[in-house]
Amino acid sequence: MKVAEALKILQAAPRNAPEFRIGLACGYTPLHVETFLGAHLQQRLGERRVTIATGLYGDLAGTLEAWKEANLDGIAASLEWADLDPRLGFRGAGAWGPAATADVLDGSAAMLERIARAVEAVRPEIPIAICLPTLPLPPLFHTAGWQAAEARLELDRALADFAARLARRGNGALVEPARLAQESAPAGRYDFKADLLTGLPYATAHAAAVASALARLLTPPAPKKALITDLDDTLWRGIAGEIGPENVAWDLASHAQTHGLYQKLLASLAEEGALIGAATKNDPETVRKVFAREDLLLRPDRVFPIDAHWGAKSASVERILRTWNISADSAVFVDDSPIELAEVAAAHPGIECLLFPSADYAAAYDLLRRLRDLFGKPHLSPEDALRAPSIRQGAQFQQEAGVSVSEKFLAGVEAVVTFDFSLADDLRAFELVNKTNQFNLNGIRYTEADWKKRLLRPGAFLATVSYRDKFGPLGKIAVMEGRRENETLFLDTWVMSCRAFSRRIEHQCLHAAFARSGAREVFLHFQPTAKNGPLRNFLSSIAGEKPAGPFALSRGRFEEKRPKLYHRVTEASTSSSPWIPSHSV
Repeated sequence: MKVAEALKILQAAPRNAPEFRIGLACGYTPLHVETFLGAHLQQRLGERRVTIATGLYGDLAGTLEAWKEANLDGIAASLEWADLDPRLGFRGAGAWGPAATADVLDGSAAMLERIARAVEAVRPEIPIAICLPTLPLPPLFHTAGWQAAEARLELDRALADFAARLARRGNGALVEPARLAQESAPAGRYDFKADLLTGLPYATAHAAAVASALARLLTPPAPKKALITDLDDTLWRGIAGEIGPENVAWDLASHAQTHGLYQKLLASLAEEGALIGAATKNDPETVRKVFAREDLLLRPDRVFPIDAHWGAKSASVERILRTWNISADSAVFVDDSPIELAEVAAAHPGIECLLFPSADYAAAYDLLRRLRDLFGKPHLSPEDALRAPSIRQGAQFQQEAGVSVSEKFLAGVEAVVTFDFSLADDLRAFELVNKTNQFNLNGIRYTEADWKKRLLRPGAFLATVSYRDKFGPLGKIAVMEGRRENETLFLDTWVMSCRAFSRRIEHQCLHAAFARSGAREVFLHFQPTAKNGPLRNFLSSIAGEKPAGPFALSRGRFEEKRPKLYHRVTEASTSSSPWIPSHSV
């Protein structure tokens, strides 16, 4: 991004849109960093108007301390060595040399402690993105430039301890130095002239790279949910039907290590909650024999479903997406054939299609990095480990339930629904709200700061719902959020995972909302979207007509329309004022 392009983006921002307020804490003159940060954030938040506040020059710690109670949607902190001690920069006064070294180290350690405490004092609902020092140190130590000075290593150790401390904080995120180095070469970062004359030490390209990295941390993209992979010459090297299941390879000795690394990454993604499926033109029995090999790095129970046949790959992808009940834009398809990728992309607009480059090692390395970026998450939750097993559980549920779920089946499924009404910050709840499409009240997405602020409103209401039955647990699968005012519960947010469909959990959610809030009516801020047809159909069944927008539902009307519910209902220990009986309703 160029400066002119960034200014154009900022000038085109909607004037009357709600503000997205960011604090930029840095000890240098912000100039281009402020411009680029605003532009990158504006690109990600098109319906908001980004505004940026900056602190005093040379006082990063004081700026952070002043913002501990500020009305901000996020804070970007860009540290440089001079923020720890002016002698670690070129503009600051003070002697260099052996006599000053101990004092520099002590002062830097004290300043890191002060900055850490300032960050920890910021309200927890405000996300903080931090970039550690990126510039070279001045020649203040006695060693030649090619030798690491002991004092420099002591500084690095103190900085690493500082970074680890902040990384453990729930709302803090740090720029990855190695990735930043790939995007902005260290040799081209420092502008000596600009530093001395203006106080901005960054070359323009480096200012853009730092701003982009901070913006990504403050507004991270939603991770992909699922990956569908080809098998022959992708998950393994060789065509199993031609050379035999025992001869396909994925190890270093067979020069097939890129396939082995791909398997290891998919296994890791599955452990983190991503769904992994396979689409292959192959004989099912041949595929089964390969997956039965004990040396396979991706366990067979991590891959579901495996669609093996001789038809079009797009048909396999369609069946797999239907089994998962997710949209194409939530998935990635990987194949070694450009033709297959093009065929799938044409049939499923929105799906991310990536080529597996069997013979190009550099491209294979880039693919592994690209997949990590697409599926990366700031945090993992216990529900992530349940996602893949719950898909199998759901398939078994539907298989036994049949086309139409019977009352007898529902009565015998031993379902337990658990409600948590605490207003505690729950990353899984926030994740569900921002990634659920089909059962979603209005499709509104929130930044982390927006979501946390909603839970602090007077009369705030939050219900996080977990489910299990005789087939196994689904974990947290639904979220309801709003506020109670007088005898009305205003529901602004209601989402439910597609894994929980056909079990009348949505009826139980509304029943619990009425009972918990004591409201006589629920006002649902419904808005139709391109994808929330399942929720609209449910609302039609209880309202008597398809809603076109927000509407009120009385408790009497709901109780008249709801079917019999067979769940055993419990309440989480974190909730207050238990109210739900432990028997079926």
